[in-house]
Amino acid sequence: MRLRIRRLRQQLGLALAASLVLVLPASVIGGAPGAGLAPPEPEFRFMRLAYGDNSQGGFGRFGGGRRGSWATDAPEAEQHFLQGVDRLTRLKVSHEFHAVQPLDEALFDAPFLYAVEVGRWYLDDEEAARLREYLLRGGFLMVDDFHGSQQWEGFMESMRRVFPDRDVVEIPDNHEVFHVLYDLDQKVQIPGVGALMSGRTYERDGVEPYWRGVFDDKGRLMVAINFNMDLGDAWEHADDPRYPQPLTALAYRFGINYVLYAMSH
Repeated sequence: MRLRIRRLRQQLGLALAASLVLVLPASVIGGAPGAGLAPPEPEFRFMRLAYGDNSQGGFGRFGGGRRGSWATDAPEAEQHFLQGVDRLTRLKVSHEFHAVQPLDEALFDAPFLYAVEVGRWYLDDEEAARLREYLLRGGFLMVDDFHGSQQWEGFMESMRRVFPDRDVVEIPDNHEVFHVLYDLDQKVQIPGVGALMSGRTYERDGVEPYWRGVFDDKGRLMVAINFNMDLGDAWEHADDPRYPQPLTALAYRFGINYVLYAMSH
């Protein structure tokens, strides 16, 4: 079975990543559609993974609204980030809030999936198998905002169900995901706002930042793991003068590189 997102990639063309740098202001590129014409269908939807939560002992389920650790910083983080995607790429993005549960069929329509606070996530065997299928069929998962050895083990408990036969490894500095648009040679810890306001860049015992991943058999990065960092907070507080602009800019560059890699691989 072919992942439906591959059809989207074919429409965008193999030269997508090279052609996404803006040469005109966003106001010109995304100008109002002509009279009587419907706005163009978005090419990119930022999709959150709505997972079961084990943070309260056992794990919570989803209920009727947005709740649980998976919804941390939503929708402000993606709203701010997508403004950057609008301005810095030619992608036509959806600014609506989108979330998907592991067993939803809509999972296979998302070339890019974001999961936050994954130190508290819980995927049962069926959910892990579905996420594994999604990733092996061409999907991409970015995980963010988890810190320290205890939360790492919480993340790995479910990740081992997703990929019992694949290792989590350090992403090499020369990997394409760090150079697809921006050259991200500067590996600086991007902190959560709470830690930053207390004079630290780390939480718990997560002093050192790590960029780790899981690769498929052909060397494609399937899971990008931002450990001991909080890109979502850097996006969310982009217009807060208390959050350092260089860290926000770096978080945007990492996020955009991940999106372009996901859309072109």
